[in-house]
Amino acid sequence: MTGSLRCVSGRSLPHTKNTNMLDPHQEKVLILDFGSQYTQLIARRVRELKVYCEIHPYIMSLESIREFAPQGIILSGGPRSVYDRDAPSVDPDLFTLGVPVLGICYGIQLLNHLLGGEVAPAGAREYGHKTFTISNFDDLFYGLNAEEQVWMSHGDRVEHLAPGFEVIGRSDSCPTGAIRDLSRRLYGVQFHPEVHHTPRGKEILSNFLFRICKLNPLWTMASFIETTTENIRQQVGDGQVICALSGGVDSSVTAVLVHRAIGDRLTCVFVNNGLLRKREAEEVFHLFREHQHLNLVYVDATVDFLCQLEGVIDPEEKRRRIGHEFIRIFAAEAKKLGGVKFLAQGTLYPDVIESVSFKGPSATIKTHHNVGGLPTIMPLKLLEPLRELFKDEVREVGQELGLPDSLVWRHPFPGPGLAIRILGEVTAEKLDILREADAIVSEMMLASEFYRQVWQAFAVLLPIRTVGVMGDERTYEFVVALRIVDSIDAMTADWSRLPHEFLAGIANRIINEVKRVNRVVLDISSKPPSTIEWE
Repeated sequence: MTGSLRCVSGRSLPHTKNTNMLDPHQEKVLILDFGSQYTQLIARRVRELKVYCEIHPYIMSLESIREFAPQGIILSGGPRSVYDRDAPSVDPDLFTLGVPVLGICYGIQLLNHLLGGEVAPAGAREYGHKTFTISNFDDLFYGLNAEEQVWMSHGDRVEHLAPGFEVIGRSDSCPTGAIRDLSRRLYGVQFHPEVHHTPRGKEILSNFLFRICKLNPLWTMASFIETTTENIRQQVGDGQVICALSGGVDSSVTAVLVHRAIGDRLTCVFVNNGLLRKREAEEVFHLFREHQHLNLVYVDATVDFLCQLEGVIDPEEKRRRIGHEFIRIFAAEAKKLGGVKFLAQGTLYPDVIESVSFKGPSATIKTHHNVGGLPTIMPLKLLEPLRELFKDEVREVGQELGLPDSLVWRHPFPGPGLAIRILGEVTAEKLDILREADAIVSEMMLASEFYRQVWQAFAVLLPIRTVGVMGDERTYEFVVALRIVDSIDAMTADWSRLPHEFLAGIANRIINEVKRVNRVVLDISSKPPSTIEWE
């Protein structure tokens, strides 16, 4: 596909409305964040149990909590002591709302402290796996064994119980490791049930949700699609919507979901910036035009982007120029359409969470993941149907909507594309080299059992050349680095321990099949301190 091509089709995906389907937001849990590195994991575990939940900073007002109307409240852990100056806290009246509360780590300490108990430094700091002895199996620990393995991470502990509380579990160095006030349905655990290091932690959370809060598992992606489709129709009315379609799972699911709701009043714009993976433009165009029947505007802007990147080495400057050029082209295409009122984009829940620190909300959602700047240039209202979902939930929605596995399980790809996987200046030659190397990585990963196990696997072209010997001749060519990582939501990551034979096969193919490459290296750094992408 060369030049500019406009393809329009008048069909939309069929949909039916199930009037008997319950609203997945009908029952919900509030998670108050006190700065724990595990807060997102709490939300993920609750969602996995098919209960809707939201994370909010601990400064959320009591009035806002009443308006949110949760059926359960979870207080996260945190790095502080309840006796620190300006320690994170909540209004004690939170515990008079009649809503069950579960305090985790810092949460149990705060709960006990605010209700008249005493917290003190533990005799010995507990960190890591611990044997936990349970003394009551009525509710929170229903179905568990008398001794279970848990994950501890604390320096303080509950020293004296607040009035009305009793101990229901302990470890050898924490005699108040789990407490409850049965009459007020207030519970606390000193360990972290949300981490996989606590093997039966999910059962504990399940007991809190279903035995104590009396919730129902309504949060399914089928119910989400049904209610979100109706919400999109109500929000958009008779308006026109435009969507920047990249071919990634987030923008693709957004496009198909919006199309399901409003049909031909959605127009998708796919901008080929010349920084895409091998055959990516053709595959995206074919899938969404021929199979999903979306109104699709295709723009080949390869020359424009390469001109903008000429001579640019600094990675932030690359990102800035790519972002500005995309906005310019997208705005021009939107203007041609006329009458567009809404911009649909694939904002996910981690994007929302990252924009709100546990101390309070920031002004805007981060823009590097989305189409930053467009609502300012054009008076468009944002339509973000996936802003409540984690990545794994988005994939489940994609499967429910009938998208192919090759797209649903596709590894994340950065907005600036291959430009930030080429260290140094981006040229057409370097792009060709990296595309071929990256295509080999993708092909071999897809043909293996590892593709769905890892978060991302890709090649990076380094700005160095090394001596080699190929065909009895001396060479001086480029180096390719392999970056293959395990992660959940890219907040943290570790390098994947794939078999050496498999990695050797990738390296061998790249060196033999990709011209101008004579060396392949493996990146074995974690995030933090490194990032997943190199730039």
